[in-house]
Amino acid sequence: MQITDLKMDLSAVSKAQYPTDGCPEIALLGRSNVGKSSLINTLLQRKNFARTSSTPGKTQTLNFYQINQAFYLVDVPGYGYARVSKQQRAQFGAMIEEYLTTRKTLQGVIILIDGRRAPTADDVSMYQYVNYYHLPTLIVATKMDKVKKNQWNKTESLVVKTLNLNQVDQLQLFSSQTKWGQENVWEWIEEKIGYKNNDY
Repeated sequence: MQITDLKMDLSAVSKAQYPTDGCPEIALLGRSNVGKSSLINTLLQRKNFARTSSTPGKTQTLNFYQINQAFYLVDVPGYGYARVSKQQRAQFGAMIEEYLTTRKTLQGVIILIDGRRAPTADDVSMYQYVNYYHLPTLIVATKMDKVKKNQWNKTESLVVKTLNLNQVDQLQLFSSQTKWGQENVWEWIEEKIGYKNNDY
């Protein structure tokens, strides 16, 4: 993907604030601190475009990043927010549910999991949720630079088994440090948004 135009278009907490230009969108989901901002920065080849934070639950809005004036990557608040109140968790849950279940321009979701360990119960629940709504899904196992190469097959097997990954959705190992998997993630995104050579 050649990126010629990039902007943080807007932040939203409800349907009334979503973009209205009709451009396709890909949502990024994952537990707090799993590496969503790092994945976005790696894909966009920018160091600090999406803000990374050591504080779980820092992203509290749907952040729409517009690329080439043609499509959006949407950073969704992390789930499993241990340090926020039950009321905030309920508000985040309602905001995420509204977006995932009503957004007609949403073409697919990327669920990030920590490649160093088995998917959590929250990860399993999120995958089951998007699967129920038939949203095309790419599972991205992050931080694979911290996993020995001879353990990667084990990681793949563990993720597939724990999530009960169906035969349509895909799994991609990824590292923001080494850029491993970056091209494959882009290929999946391009397929879902209907990208063709010279489109953007």
